Amino acid sequence: MPTKEQVLEALGHVQDPEIHRDIVSLNMVKDVRCEGGKVSFTYVLTTPACPLKGQMEREAREAILKIPGVKEVRIQMSANVQKDIRLESALPPGVKNIIAVGSGKGGVGKSTVAANLAVSLALEGAQVGLLDADVYGPNQPQMFGIPQFDLQPDGEGKIAPPVAHHVKVMSMGFLLKGDTPVIWRGPMLHGAINQFLKDVRWGDTDYLIVDLPPGTGDVQISLCQSVPLLGAVVVTTPQSIATSDVKKAMVMFKRLNVPLLGIIENMTEFICPHCKKTSEIFSHGGAQSLSENYQTPVIGKIPLDPEVCQMGEIGKPIALGRPDSPTAVAFREIAKQLAARISLENVKSKTVTKIEVETGGTRK
Repeated sequence: MPTKEQVLEALGHVQDPEIHRDIVSLNMVKDVRCEGGKVSFTYVLTTPACPLKGQMEREAREAILKIPGVKEVRIQMSANVQKDIRLESALPPGVKNIIAVGSGKGGVGKSTVAANLAVSLALEGAQVGLLDADVYGPNQPQMFGIPQFDLQPDGEGKIAPPVAHHVKVMSMGFLLKGDTPVIWRGPMLHGAINQFLKDVRWGDTDYLIVDLPPGTGDVQISLCQSVPLLGAVVVTTPQSIATSDVKKAMVMFKRLNVPLLGIIENMTEFICPHCKKTSEIFSHGGAQSLSENYQTPVIGKIPLDPEVCQMGEIGKPIALGRPDSPTAVAFREIAKQLAARISLENVKSKTVTKIEVETGGTRK
């Protein structure tokens, strides 16, 4: 009959396809049981949005079936999102990873991308928060169907954010009346960002997505100075006039020591809703050029779809409102790729920290 030791030995030859380490040493194998010819265990992924979940389960099953005497394999797939270790001693408590979504330029659909990424991660089973840090043009309340919300602090001065589509949302838009503009200087913006991060009860949150304003100014700097960011995603459209501004945002993140997790190309092509023919509205190749010049992967491309605007205006992001549309499918796949990049970045960070501790080195 197969033994637990044999099972662990077999699974020790199965690698996570993105981290490139065996799943036993990564502590992804739990509760191994051998009952006669039946073997069962829990496979703990680093994210519920794993893009290679099916492949990983299949490879583990095949490895165990090679053990003499095994007749049946039962695998319970679960997930435990790893926490950015730099957040251990930083606020907000309960938040595991903070990811910025920036562009360097307005009009590329950054807020729409941030909203749909948040919803897509939530649909995969993750606990998600969305911080609308675009203080000059806060659009997330409308996109999530909560244009008004009375922010009432509790006895400890903390605020519980509203929840829509399984995403916790906080925005300057909840504090503004009508068409009142935000006319603030740097120190006031810094204070607002700190409050949104540290005085909001985010609770257990696997991913806190931060929707940044366009440009490379006070809000971006304040965010990077307030809390450790696991990484940033940049959004661009294909034409060079957009990518030239996105380059500035990418350089800014690198100078602030924020890892670049990926590039998302929005409005790549237009799909006619009648004949289904695709047309390039802009020039092409912009995201690929950025990827090659800045060694940052393109984690997805999103078609230009009129329903994106329609869904946003009624408060239901397209990833939820039209789940079978090509655009929604693209958002779901990009969210999985982003989750995988976050897991990889956490593993890299822990490896570097372990080396520093063992050698007495310090991170530069």
